[in-house]
Amino acid sequence: MTGIDTNVLVRYLTRDDADQYQRAKAFLEATCTEKNPGYINTIVLSELVWVLKAAYSATKDELVMVLDQILLTRQFEVAHRDAVRAALQDFKQGTADFSDSLIGRLNREADCSETCTFDQKAGKLDGFHVL
Repeated sequence: MTGIDTNVLVRYLTRDDADQYQRAKAFLEATCTEKNPGYINTIVLSELVWVLKAAYSATKDELVMVLDQILLTRQFEVAHRDAVRAALQDFKQGTADFSDSLIGRLNREADCSETCTFDQKAGKLDGFHVL
């Protein structure tokens, strides 16, 4: 299994640099298979959402679509897949950022009784406590 960094996914998804897009496409298509998937960790997913939103003005619906597609792609092994799926549902339905939703879900997976925050939007998520 080969780990995939955020910038490879960004180039592949946005196609904003022709050379890097072609290299990312060639690599992903040649290397990532169902038997040997590319590994995407949760930090990469959080960075991906941040970059697409901040640098490319992606809408929430677009971000949800990208994350859904990554989760459905058999050529990718997503770390903490169930927590990511649950965080994506929280993100779809709420006002908190994806990263906050993911933090809460990963903390629950680690048996945290709650996640404390100053973020009012994140505080609306189940399992969060606003200080």
